[in-house]
Amino acid sequence: MAAMALGPAEAAAAAHALSLPAEAFGNDPRVELAWAMKAHQHAEVYFNLISSVDPKFLSLTRVDDQIYSDFRSTFRELRVDVLDPEDLKSEQAKEKWRPFCLRFEGLVEDFNYGTLLRLDCSRSYSEENSILATRIQFFAIEIARNREGCNSLIYSSAKAPEVALG
Repeated sequence: MAAMALGPAEAAAAAHALSLPAEAFGNDPRVELAWAMKAHQHAEVYFNLISSVDPKFLSLTRVDDQIYSDFRSTFRELRVDVLDPEDLKSEQAKEKWRPFCLRFEGLVEDFNYGTLLRLDCSRSYSEENSILATRIQFFAIEIARNREGCNSLIYSSAKAPEVALG
């Protein structure tokens, strides 16, 4: 994904636009672009984080324990290492995800914002390895990946050159 930089004027305009109610825009492509840029930046920061800090020690929110516990009690059998988009987007999946997500309204800031999520956690973000999910879905799946050791490969791979040179 190519980085998209905003100048101060564009960043201020985007911040103002994002503070307005959604009804003010309809399907304004500028707003969609601003959201896409924000989601891309979030993805880039997160991937850099799990590449440089052992994911099993990461805390993503102040309620990680609650998110993980609720996630695993609701989605006992969901594989988090390689996601099937149907497990997030099918009508049956949405019926299960909706009440889960709403439990975190008021607990997790911007719980329903659009966020990029990797389908295969052993690979980086790319067009074919990313799906749009809500922030709480991202947190639930990434907290599970971190606690269950799925993201360790990214960290180990990023550290491998240091070990070889060290």
